Order: sequence, then structure tokens, then C-alpha cells
Amino acid sequence: MPLWHQQLIENGLLKCRREASLSLSEVMTLLILFHMSHYRDSKTFYIQHVKHYLKADFPRLVSYTRMLTLKQRALIPLCACLSSRKAETQGIAFIDSTQIAVCHNLRIPRYRVFQGVAQRGKTRTGWFYGFKLHLVINDCGELLAVKLTSRNKDDRHPVKARVQGLTGCLYGDKGYLSQALCNELEVEGITLITHVRNNMKAKALSLWDKLMLRRRFLIETVMDQLKNISQIEHSRHRSQLGFLLEIVAGLIAYTLQPKKPSLNLRDCDIAIFKRS
Repeated sequence: MPLWHQQLIENGLLKCRREASLSLSEVMTLLILFHMSHYRDSKTFYIQHVKHYLKADFPRLVSYTRMLTLKQRALIPLCACLSSRKAETQGIAFIDSTQIAVCHNLRIPRYRVFQGVAQRGKTRTGWFYGFKLHLVINDCGELLAVKLTSRNKDDRHPVKARVQGLTGCLYGDKGYLSQALCNELEVEGITLITHVRNNMKAKALSLWDKLMLRRRFLIETVMDQLKNISQIEHSRHRSQLGFLLEIVAGLIAYTLQPKKPSLNLRDCDIAIFKRS
């Protein structure tokens, strides 16, 4: 943190370093803790839970209004924390994307918070207004890569940037089907495996690859937990910065879960199936 503050001062983005009552680490902890609680809005969580039950852990608590100001400083440190929480690849990875709606469809014409930034999009369940969250996870349900894009971005566009440093097999749905992308990833040591479309010639897949494609529900389970347990999606955002804080803090909260969705594969199981 001192190096980051020094860089901000040198760039003219920070003029003074007046110490706040709550330290930056305490602010980050509270932001992450909210996404690990059962509360649905941060104001109720802060006033009814933190101020009543966590006063001993945070003896210098500030008002909720002041907390809103302090948390604006936490985005870059939270991003650094999320980057440090990413898992290591084990040769098996799943890739997918999910919608992040920021308002109800009826309010789209008069919604101003994300005007010019968010996009309308359509999924199998209908239209929405918001963004796309792209995830890459391993077979233990741990995050390997994360990227937030506009809704009208092709799923295949950010793949290469997200899989840097990965090796082995990458399993995705038909939306990632592209021979050019397969060739690019193969140079990086990654094998992209997807089902083919109905109007395409079937390709031969090993028993192991067929099994892993059927286990793609794992990443959908992770996305469901991110939305319904870590609460990264809601329609109460007052600012774009607040939205980003919610996303990053929610992702960190997920990485801290003691038990994550997993395929429970053992090294011996993987070796047996890959030989078959």
C-alpha cells in the first residue's frame, strides 16, 4: 500500500494522506464480509450487524455515510487481492460467461447510472441490460481468470487474454467454437474442446473429453453461487465505482468459501480415464 500511495502522489492523483478512522484493510474486510453474509443490502448489514456485533473487531467504526466515501479508495487494492486469490491450473479448466444485469428491463429507458457503458443483451431466458462476466475455473471450482465486458462482446474475443499461463485442456460450450481460436490456443499449449453444432460434421473425442464436457455444469454452479450467495448481481447500484466494488468483493468472498463446487477428481482417476 505505501508504494501504491507514493505512486499516486507522484502522478498527482493523491495530494495528501490523511489517516482515516478505518484503515484501508478494515474497509476491504467489511466489503468482503458483506458478500459472505446473508444480508441483501450493505446499509442494513453495516448498521444492524457490523455496528452491533462487530464493534470489538472494528473499534473505530464510522458512520455509514463516511463508509461510502472510504470504500471508494478500495477498488485497486481489492483487484490486487483478487489477483492473489486466483488458483493454479491443474491441466483441466472450464470456461463460460454469464449475464450481470444492472436494472430491471422496464427501467432501461430512464436508467442513467450506466448510460453509454452497459448494453442490451439477450440470453436463452430473455433480454437484459448490463454486462458479461467471463470466468475460467479448474476442476475444484477455483477461479483461474475473470473478465468483465460489455454484453455485445463475442465470447471468443477475450479468451486468449484470460488463459495466459494456463496449460492442458479447456472445456467450453458451442459459443467458443472457432478453428482460428483453437489454433491460437494450441500454440500456447492449450487444447480447446467443445461440442460441435448440429449442422457440422461430428469430431472424434476421447472418453475423458466426453466426460468432462458433461461436467460443464460445474462452472454454471459456480456462477449460480456467485449470484445468489456472493450477491454480485443486483439492481441497486448508485454508481459505476460501486458496481465494480460489488463485483470484485463478491468474487473474493467466493474464493474464501471453505467448500466450493468440485468434481472431486483424484490423480489416479484422471490417469485411468486418459489412458482409456
